[in-house]
Amino acid sequence: MNRFSYVLSLCLGSLLLVTGIVHGNERTSRLMDLVDIQGVRSNQLVGYGLVVGLDGSGDKTRQTKFTTQSLTNMLRQLGVQLPEGIDPNLKNVAAVSVTASLPSFSRPGQKIDITVSSIGDAGSLKGGTLLMTPLKGVDGNIYALAQGSVVVSGISVDGNSGSSLTVNVPTVGRIPDGAIVEREVPGSFADGGNIVMTLRNPGFSTARNIAAAIDKRFGEGTAQALDNASITVQAPQDPDQRVAYMAMMESMPIVVEKPPARVVINSRTGTVVMNEYVGVLPAAVSHGNLVVNIRESSNVSQPEGILNQGQTAITPNTDITMEEGGSHLFVLPESTSLQSVVDSLNRVGATPSDLMAVLQALKSAGALKAELIVI
Repeated sequence: MNRFSYVLSLCLGSLLLVTGIVHGNERTSRLMDLVDIQGVRSNQLVGYGLVVGLDGSGDKTRQTKFTTQSLTNMLRQLGVQLPEGIDPNLKNVAAVSVTASLPSFSRPGQKIDITVSSIGDAGSLKGGTLLMTPLKGVDGNIYALAQGSVVVSGISVDGNSGSSLTVNVPTVGRIPDGAIVEREVPGSFADGGNIVMTLRNPGFSTARNIAAAIDKRFGEGTAQALDNASITVQAPQDPDQRVAYMAMMESMPIVVEKPPARVVINSRTGTVVMNEYVGVLPAAVSHGNLVVNIRESSNVSQPEGILNQGQTAITPNTDITMEEGGSHLFVLPESTSLQSVVDSLNRVGATPSDLMAVLQALKSAGALKAELIVI
């Protein structure tokens, strides 16, 4: 019995005892929630196809010439030759892009879900059927074939007067199990050698804790932290032992160090998110609102006298007023908990847009104990 076989035998009995438990103030997470395994990954696939059977909501083929060209080429391959210069002018066909994610270790014959998206001016893909579409990887090889009925959650209704109502997105749909894998992607996991783990959130402390936990379970020198994002682990050469080895490691509890204090601001949606480690130093904040009102009106200029040869004219009139909202000076006390920070900022009475300006100003003043990220 080799070293790894002996270690596996010793650990099988304690495998069920491994749980993610919080010890005191320490937070633990499963190992596989923290890392990705090199050689175990999904691959993106993309293809171009046609959706047929639409109830008049397809591409306007006089404007989207590529739809007509694609349909003509498909019919030619099926033995139907259209006369030169004939425009089918179909309304029940739409050109679409087909995307899918090929999971790791997929084998030929397995089925995967696909997403179908219109790339022309089709109004809806509801009720359509995707014709056979090859899905290619980044290397240009075909890895799957897609076909099936498109499931669309959105709906669009048009009135005779030109008014319309749209719910969700009717030009994007899915086909569950809509593609069959034709070629597998070679992976490096079963090739033997060391297993390399990559941290999803790099950190030197977490990398050290992972290596220490693996060494404690399987023996000193089994794992080595290469940097703040990579850990290399010695593993058995035999595929069956290699899988069992990973099964024991994936549920190991790992002590997770505190993440850095961060404030994330989305300037497009006005969203502000703070983690629990954000703090503020004592500071005085005054934030006022500047309101600008613009009122447009029209005046009618009428010439005097009945016999006057002048013409009636309409003259625009613009009235602009500016008003600065009242502001008060608030003192933000030093706070170390998230609730204290939120309560202090709420005293300012700022809207989400104003809050973004206040946080950026606090960061510039050195009073915000957090990393400020604007997305």
